[in-house]
Amino acid sequence: MKHPLLSLALLAGLYGGGANAQTTPKTSAAYSAAGKTARVYATVAGTTQRLAAGEALAFAPAGQPLETQVCVFVDPTHTFQTMLGIGGALTDAAAETYAKLPKPVQQEFLRAYYSPTAGIGYTLARTSIHSSDFSSGSYTYVADKDEALKTFSVQHDEQFRIPFIKQAMAAAGGKLTLYASPWSPPAWMKTTGTMLKGGKLLPQYRQAWADYYVKFIKAYEQHGIPVWGLSVQNEPMATQKWESCIFTGEEERDFIKGYLGPTLAKGGMGGKKLIAWDHNRDLVYQRASAVLDDPAAAKYVWGIGYHWYETWTGSGMLFDNVRRVHETYPDKNLLFTEGCLENFDLAKVDRWDLGEKYGMSMIGDFNAGTVGWTDWNVLLDETGGPNHVGNFCYAPIIGDTKAGKLIYTSAYYYIGHFSKFIRPGAKRIATASNRDALQTTAFRNPDGSVAVVVMNQTDKPLDYQLWIRGQAANTTAAAHSIMTLVVK
Repeated sequence: MKHPLLSLALLAGLYGGGANAQTTPKTSAAYSAAGKTARVYATVAGTTQRLAAGEALAFAPAGQPLETQVCVFVDPTHTFQTMLGIGGALTDAAAETYAKLPKPVQQEFLRAYYSPTAGIGYTLARTSIHSSDFSSGSYTYVADKDEALKTFSVQHDEQFRIPFIKQAMAAAGGKLTLYASPWSPPAWMKTTGTMLKGGKLLPQYRQAWADYYVKFIKAYEQHGIPVWGLSVQNEPMATQKWESCIFTGEEERDFIKGYLGPTLAKGGMGGKKLIAWDHNRDLVYQRASAVLDDPAAAKYVWGIGYHWYETWTGSGMLFDNVRRVHETYPDKNLLFTEGCLENFDLAKVDRWDLGEKYGMSMIGDFNAGTVGWTDWNVLLDETGGPNHVGNFCYAPIIGDTKAGKLIYTSAYYYIGHFSKFIRPGAKRIATASNRDALQTTAFRNPDGSVAVVVMNQTDKPLDYQLWIRGQAANTTAAAHSIMTLVVK
């Protein structure tokens, strides 16, 4: 079947240069690739290669490269941001799908995502504060009009989501960096009287809503699930047919500085990481400046979260906007908080452009200064759900509950080329490519190993040199491939 690869390749050409630009680096100790090897792992369209281990490339002294030589340049002596982690969202939909799978398949799923050896080593997760569209129905944790939150209970989540998160945590070695996002306040707190289709938080309920976040964190932590952080509001500019709530930049700023920030601090949760915006790259600079230019709000904010759906307007992926936030507010963090492909079709789960969009986004986002990357649902069923408003989407792994098996999409493997080899605490290092056909990013791990990701979205293989400070190794990027080269 034909895939929309041309459009993605064109986007890569338009935005690839920007994606590989560097922000202000720090200089570290000298590095030499002499005596080291680069182990190649590759995922290639039209083959069975999926994170397949290949040869170990030897380095040899290399002089000045010619313009006719294709090179990926890596300089481990110049470092940038520190990796927080890579992972995906543990939603109601994922938890319900997981519960319907046979026990051996559940174990396969946990290994596939959370084992750093047998799987792709996820270390980061997101979940929702009560329902999102990827729930079987709308629900909250309190009774109507309970402004004092005396009825607050996460009992709903005890059936599927809480056990699912705890199993994921255990599979990840007991630690998973988890943050939570609300899609909407309860209906009675809103101007519209419904959780769906936008609306705004009524001013008289701002304190009750701030208290709600604290109640959620306490309840989950009482269930043995540490909550690392939270975002203020999922997609605060989107009036969706599902749970949604609108905040302007000024409204978000004022809610943070007047209610949510002080309430977290008063509740002993000042150390929780608060994330503003949590929407697309298109408005990320304007929304960041609205909050961060006010010191009274900025002091509560750990960083800015963002999604990739700006393409709905016809735009490409706006990595330069992310970079501009990083340049302007270098003391704040950037976190990719959601991305997925919509309009699920079970007959098209083998489409290769799924993975290529993930690869292009992750390379561009990391090169723009992002410290972590969170996919949307880690697991969905054979319908692309459950989703209570019919917004069916792809996930990297599809759990076919009828056949009792997992279906791995190209997205799973593309994400794995980052998450498996670039570990928390890794420092991004300087990279450059002298051909726009090759997109690249690289990190130096805490153990000293260097992981270089190289992606080729074109229809032609490309021979190139991996060039590290005067030492080079020769290899080939197959057509429509992604490869990670681990140097140690």
